[in-house]
Amino acid sequence: MNIRLYDTATREVRDLDPVNPGEVSIYLCGATVQSAPHVGHLRPAVAFDVLRRWLTRQGLKVTFIRNVTDIDDKILAKAAAAGVEWWAHAARYERVFTRAYDALGVLPPTYEPRATGHVPEMIALMRDLIDAGHAYATTEGNVWFDVRSWPAYGELTRQKLEDLGIEDDGVLPSEAGAVAAQKRDPHDFALWKAPRPGEPATASWDTPWGRGRPGWHLECSAMARRYLGTEFDIHGGGLDLRFPHHENEQAQSRAAGDAFARSWMHVAWVTQQGTKMSKSLGNGLLVSELLEHAPAPVVRYALVSVQYRSMLEWAPDTLDEARTTWDRLTGFVSRAGETVGDVPADEIAKADVPEDFAAAMDDDLNTPAALAVVHEHLRAGNSALASGDDDAARAELVAVRAMLDVLGLDPADPQWTAPTGDRHAAALDALVTVELEARVAARAAKDWATADAIRDRLTAAGIEVQDSADGARWALAGS
Repeated sequence: MNIRLYDTATREVRDLDPVNPGEVSIYLCGATVQSAPHVGHLRPAVAFDVLRRWLTRQGLKVTFIRNVTDIDDKILAKAAAAGVEWWAHAARYERVFTRAYDALGVLPPTYEPRATGHVPEMIALMRDLIDAGHAYATTEGNVWFDVRSWPAYGELTRQKLEDLGIEDDGVLPSEAGAVAAQKRDPHDFALWKAPRPGEPATASWDTPWGRGRPGWHLECSAMARRYLGTEFDIHGGGLDLRFPHHENEQAQSRAAGDAFARSWMHVAWVTQQGTKMSKSLGNGLLVSELLEHAPAPVVRYALVSVQYRSMLEWAPDTLDEARTTWDRLTGFVSRAGETVGDVPADEIAKADVPEDFAAAMDDDLNTPAALAVVHEHLRAGNSALASGDDDAARAELVAVRAMLDVLGLDPADPQWTAPTGDRHAAALDALVTVELEARVAARAAKDWATADAIRDRLTAAGIEVQDSADGARWALAGS
């Protein structure tokens, strides 16, 4: 096996050396389901989907875990503002994320655990840390990780403790003083958090140290241990998660005696005019907006076309360029299929990909180089069709489809061959419906600013909202 991947921890490209030969275990930090996903949320999901497909193609058994953070300060705040139960708010947006994953052809994970379903595992991990002298409880419901008890703290991002920023643990400014007084060191981070005044009782759980809810970092360490064991191959996520989230995960897991992740992979941001895409900056392109403007495989192609560790600058012509290329690919597959006949899916799945393509994928998932090989064979296939060489055309059709299958972009895959209009309309309807439900909740809570913001966002995406006595309806502008 020649697969080499960049390890964020060692800052070098290393051979993939699985814990168990022939198997690869992966944990990907998934969504915090507070609101609808933008394209930046989908980039890590698509990148790791490509990794998983390539590993599987190489004959490896992949166990792929992608968690759902369904309890969080922002979830509680947004649910309260909308006047709905926090768990209902989380479930609503979990469905939106799932639909977005499905729309872009991201394979379902082996398991998709929710944070709220793994409190016993979190309690066990806290007990291990307290017993080992790496964590301590203070006031009722508050448990902290003692960073100075773990000399290796900061090793993932190669930072000294005194140079690190201080995590706010999601506290309000009015709480900052009281929280700081509980910590042995300002850098200590929350493993468990006591309920705040006014928070619903359903958002906390009993522990030996008092009632509360999990800190952000504890949940992933507990779920990784539960599904992948004390040592696994790859931990991944977006580049912005390196600190504090992944640094804290690694520290608490290793302090508890787990070897944890052998290597780390981080996916670079999607940017606009050089600025990271995010909801807080107001520059996030919702997946629902993109699917209104372009077919899902075009969006996926745009995400795959840039190597996962490089920033992806999302420009006005990004989708236009991807659409042009996708049309060339689908055109060849369609013409070749009509000429030489359909190629069975199992033949595509078993076909050897060209050596240059395999070399590019083995080289830290170098998808731009891999796509260059695809286009070489696309040109050869078109030439074979033009010259009437059916045998060569069929060989190139198999090669092109096999390579695109690794990237999740085979035009003949049922994912993309279902009636396009119906499939995309259904995906768009599902995403817009959730936005309208959030708007109804905001109006019920007299949160007019949020309600207006949702309507403005939909309008900007070309969607007209029509209010009536029977509720809100939507239509594409001009339809």
